[in-house]
Amino acid sequence: MTQTIGPDDVAALCLGSVFLATGGGGDPYVNQLLTEKALRKHGSIQLVMPDALPDDALVVAMGEAGAPMVRMEQLPVGDEPLKALRAYEEATKRTVTHVIPFEIGGGNSVLPLLAAAALGLPVVDGDGMGRALPEAQMMTFPLAGIAPTPALAIDYRDDTVLFNTKDTAAYERQLRALLQVMGGMVLTVEFPMTAADIRAAAVPGTLSLARKLGQLLQSIRGEAEAGLPHIITFFETTLYRGCKQLFAGKVVDFERRTVGGFDVGTAQIDSLNGETARIDIRNEYLAITAGDTPLATVPDLITLIDEESSQPINAERLSFGQRVRVLGIGAPAHFQTDAALEVVGPKALGLPFTYTPIA
Repeated sequence: MTQTIGPDDVAALCLGSVFLATGGGGDPYVNQLLTEKALRKHGSIQLVMPDALPDDALVVAMGEAGAPMVRMEQLPVGDEPLKALRAYEEATKRTVTHVIPFEIGGGNSVLPLLAAAALGLPVVDGDGMGRALPEAQMMTFPLAGIAPTPALAIDYRDDTVLFNTKDTAAYERQLRALLQVMGGMVLTVEFPMTAADIRAAAVPGTLSLARKLGQLLQSIRGEAEAGLPHIITFFETTLYRGCKQLFAGKVVDFERRTVGGFDVGTAQIDSLNGETARIDIRNEYLAITAGDTPLATVPDLITLIDEESSQPINAERLSFGQRVRVLGIGAPAHFQTDAALEVVGPKALGLPFTYTPIA
C-alpha cells in the first residue's frame, strides 16, 4: 500500500524524530512550519519503501551538518533544499529521482521533504542511521561500502562546494574544515545511490515509524509516570531492541560549547535519592554514566523526556532545573556488528567504555 505524508502528518513526524534523534538532528520547529507550508502548497508526497524502488532510481541523502545551536541563529527560508538539489544535478549532470534523510533526526528528518514537495519527488521511507550521529562515516551507507561523493554543500549565502573524495573519512574531514568558514552549518546532498544500494544499506521504514511514534507521544502528553509504559510497549514491535528507563532526576548542571562544528558538552542529573548521572554530548547524547558505570552508550539510543509532559528534549533545548527521565533504546541490527562498532561504538567517539548492548 502506498503511503503519503501530508501537512497534517508533519508535527507527529517531527516529534517522533526528536525522540529517535537522541538529542541531535537540530530542533525541528522551524523546519516543521516550512514543511507544512510546502505540503499545503504542493500537495502530499509519496513515501516509498526501499524494496519498492524502481531499479533505475537515483537516490541522494540530504541533511544539515554542523552545530545545531547555529541553526537556531541562522533561520532557514525554506528553499535551501531545492537550491541544493538543483545545484547538485547541475554539477553532476545527473537527475535525482528520490531523496532520503541521512538521519532520522529532528529537523533533518523533514528537510528532504522540502525539496521533494517542490519537485514532486518521492521520498524513501528510511534513513542512514536509525537515529542521529555526529559524523558522516557513522551512517549505514558507508558501512555498506557506498561512496559519499560526488557531494555538495550549500551555506546560508547560497555558496556551494562540490566534494570528490576517496572515502567517507576524507569527506568528513573536509566537510568539518569547510564548516569553519561557511558559518558553522551547511546543507548537504551526498551519497548518490542506486535502488540496490538503498536496499542493502538504508535503515528501512524509519519515517513512517517516527510518524507513528509522534502520534503516540501526542496522545500521551502528561506526566511521564503514565506515559512511559506506552512508550516501552511501542518499541517492542519495532526494529529497535527494546526501551527502558535508565535514570530519573533534575538537571543540576549543564555545559555546552561549539567546537569544530559540533555542540560539545555535558549534563549532570541528580535523582531524588541522591544518585548522580552524567551525560556526554556531541550534538547527540552519547553516553550516560552513574559514577564510573556506563548505563548506556552509542550506538544505543539515549533519549531524555520531560517529566511533566513525556515529550522528548533536544540537546539544545536542555536547561538547568528540568525534571527528566533518561530512556535507553537498543540500536538497530545495522550497528550491532563488529565492523559497525569500530565506527560508531563509544571508543570511536573518544569515550573510555566498551559497548555493552542495553538489550
